Amino acid sequence: MSRFWSPLVHNLTPYIPGEQPKCKDLIKLNTNESPYGPSPKALEAIRKATGETLRLYPDPESFALREALGQHVGLPAHSVFVGNGSDEVLALAFQALLAHGEDVLFPDITYSFYKVYCTLYAIPYRLVPLDADMTIVVDDYSIDPRSNSCGGIVIANPNAPTGKVLSIDNIRRLLTLHQNRVVIVDEAYVDFGAQSAVPLVKEYPNLLVVQTFSKSRALAGLRVGFAFGQPDLIEGLTRVKNSFNSYPLDRLAQVGALASLQDKEWFTNTISFIVRDRMTLISGLKELGFVILPSEANFIYVKHPVHDATKLAVLLRTRSIIVRHLIGPRTSPWLRITIGTEKQCLLLLSTLREILYS
Repeated sequence: MSRFWSPLVHNLTPYIPGEQPKCKDLIKLNTNESPYGPSPKALEAIRKATGETLRLYPDPESFALREALGQHVGLPAHSVFVGNGSDEVLALAFQALLAHGEDVLFPDITYSFYKVYCTLYAIPYRLVPLDADMTIVVDDYSIDPRSNSCGGIVIANPNAPTGKVLSIDNIRRLLTLHQNRVVIVDEAYVDFGAQSAVPLVKEYPNLLVVQTFSKSRALAGLRVGFAFGQPDLIEGLTRVKNSFNSYPLDRLAQVGALASLQDKEWFTNTISFIVRDRMTLISGLKELGFVILPSEANFIYVKHPVHDATKLAVLLRTRSIIVRHLIGPRTSPWLRITIGTEKQCLLLLSTLREILYS
């Protein structure tokens, strides 16, 4: 704490990312990174770009990547925005598209960065509790009768850390109920089994869908996020971006992301491996007595009816396996486990069996 801090900094509680351990002998199942490497074509494109042209600024509009992303989903380039990871895209969306004088609504259990953005930008917010099954209930996202206002809605779909999915029909209901406010659908994990809301973009001018190359494309180290929306929403994001950082994506990130997007065979194979490993892990954990929420993400949310989650996380750590334990009134009994390789999942299961029955 410093006397030179602004009042804003004094009041901030920053987001705490998952641990990135320095030692290399740990099995990392705590940050939802892909256990499989990036597309070889992406790596080759990055190698070819590491030359004399790095002295030049990158394309500030990332046009080639935006055009390819648009073609991928059937939208024009001016309906696509790219940024330095989906976290930056979300941050710009909170600045540009939400009504700052009214409560923004998002679940009480979801990506905790949403609260941080609201505090940073002085946006009031209201937490909407998930139901007893950790499910988003659309009817609970009505306008607060006490304030008669809603500054926008933010939904992670699949939700994090639960992995549960809100149906497209329910997203459509949200968009219809709040036609005068932006609905942000954060689809960081959509490629692992959920249905994307991107096809609704043409129909709903209040929809912004945010995705990332970090998870399903195994490019977390490049920091490439993107969003789909109607042109006026994209223009709002661009105006804020160009008032803050007009060159968010470097040359290597742009060419690597573009090559990854074009490598459809690698993408399909990698997703199938992760879905297979997810099924293996779920089956094994059920045999060990764990309660597991249905997941369409590259992680699962689990708890044991007898064994304390904190102790389990500590005991796994002593055996060189890291999982994520989020402390909170409703989250403390649960562990979030990233889907690793088949070998890693089997090792996790054997380690848990040893812990539970020793």
